[in-house]
Amino acid sequence: MSAPRLLVIEGNSPQTRAEHVAAGGTVASQGFADLLQELLPRAVVDICLAGDPGVNLPDGTALESYDGVTITGSALHIYDTSLAVTQQIELTRAVLAVGTPIFGSCWGLQILTVAAGGSVRRNPKGRELGFGRRIKLTEAGRKHPMYAGKPEVFNAPTVHLDEVETFAPGTTVLASNEVSDVQSAEIHVNGAVAWGVQYHPEYPLRELAAITRRIGMRLIGEGFFTDEADLKSFWSDLDALDREPENKRLAWRHGISKNVLDKKLRTGEVANWIEFQVLPTRAKRCRG
Repeated sequence: MSAPRLLVIEGNSPQTRAEHVAAGGTVASQGFADLLQELLPRAVVDICLAGDPGVNLPDGTALESYDGVTITGSALHIYDTSLAVTQQIELTRAVLAVGTPIFGSCWGLQILTVAAGGSVRRNPKGRELGFGRRIKLTEAGRKHPMYAGKPEVFNAPTVHLDEVETFAPGTTVLASNEVSDVQSAEIHVNGAVAWGVQYHPEYPLRELAAITRRIGMRLIGEGFFTDEADLKSFWSDLDALDREPENKRLAWRHGISKNVLDKKLRTGEVANWIEFQVLPTRAKRCRG
């Protein structure tokens, strides 16, 4: 029996990846690959740097050989229509065409939406930063396998400026909150099924700390922090809480709930995608 094969599509440019590592973070695709490897230890996980100049995108036959594909977050904006963006839309459409299950986080949801015929805009309510608060499941979301074991209302790691504006055909909204009407969705395209979330179940708190360091001055300008000392206090607390998830004082200070601090609860959407999408599709394709 062959090992499951998974593909992680990196959403960021080389410059952003380098800046993120310099800020103490892990490249998004590597972090996602590490999580997938942990959730499905016998899997072979490949990474595609789909936004890089001159990248060789997998062809249709190669894409069909994968049992599942994930799309990371990104600092790019879909409405900029640069080559880095259009290459990723093209690749996402190719994955949908072969019917391989997809899971998209943040940028991943936005790419899926545009690839399937919807649109994305800059959120008129501004950036959602740190934690998506009071994300509430819709009626469809309460019944959906992606949320098996998840509370009806929850918080989640997040950072984004953009949001889904127009639904793609075949979209079912699964969760929303006051900042974004589409916090998660299922999209059906010609027999393919994609799950997408606007937040980041794959992010540990240290990644939010690294993002805050990387874009810090912008966050002061947007009014999230008063000055550099205030900013540093926030990322220092996140780093400390990442090391000590039982630190009640810091969890209380920032209103961080158990469904974020408990890794199994936080990453449940990805684990459920493997259980309810990847493995059943693999079985249908007679791969084990």
